[in-house]
Amino acid sequence: MLFLSKKNIVHALAVSAMSGVSRGKERIPRRPLPHFEETESGIVEGITESGFLKVALDDVNQYGPHAMIVLLGIVAAATAAVLMVAMFLI
Repeated sequence: MLFLSKKNIVHALAVSAMSGVSRGKERIPRRPLPHFEETESGIVEGITESGFLKVALDDVNQYGPHAMIVLLGIVAAATAAVLMVAMFLI
């Protein structure tokens, strides 16, 4: 007997959403999953072996989120430097 509790419904929706299978008529169609290579090396080696920008922007291995955070820090530092230079020149 299946009980329709809130937990069971949420679990069923999460499983069907993560399966990648279309559930009838959806407003936003799902895109196919990208190519993903799992690496056994550490974080620095994993990011450098596939290329920093490729890992950060294309998420080619499991260190994509880590590379994106580093990229965010680099962009934030560059933006801060440009604003600081502009502040002292004006």
